[in-house]
Amino acid sequence: GKGPAARSVRLDLPHFTVIGATTRTGSLAGPLRDRFGITHRLEYYNESEISQIIARTANILGTEISEEATATLAARSRLTPRIANRLMKRVRDFADVHGDGSVSLEIATKALNLMEIDSLGLDPADRNMLQLMLDNYGNRPVGLTTIAALTGDEATTIEDYYEPFLIQLGFIEKTPRGRIVTEKAKRHLSSL
Repeated sequence: GKGPAARSVRLDLPHFTVIGATTRTGSLAGPLRDRFGITHRLEYYNESEISQIIARTANILGTEISEEATATLAARSRLTPRIANRLMKRVRDFADVHGDGSVSLEIATKALNLMEIDSLGLDPADRNMLQLMLDNYGNRPVGLTTIAALTGDEATTIEDYYEPFLIQLGFIEKTPRGRIVTEKAKRHLSSL
């Protein structure tokens, strides 16, 4: 039943282990969070680890790839294995059509440039968001809902997808009054 008529039911269950993962630890209720005996925070991958993942993916795909191309893909992958694997597959496709199927630094660079992924892994949407913030607000703080309105994206997409990487790069600073594009981001945008 529901409400005041609801009754607790006790079930005898065999012992079990619960393993959980979240990017929003603060959203878990304290009593639930406290029941986990071991908590561990995972760190970001580094370029060397991403390079190993790319080399493994290339091997699985049966694609030859140079160390320089692997390093370039790693640098432009947001240090995220899923993105690195996606880029590896697209670069492999490009190599099949525009080359001999092997991925050299030249082929990787041409393919990534065609996809408009810059040397730090920013794509057109990242650069557009930063540029819109600069063009409309300059050095003033911009709220999340305002950024969402400027870009046409959902606020949660900006907060969960774009912001973490841009903050990690030091391109956006979060303040109590909103987000600010940093000087480092301005230098990067002007160098493109």
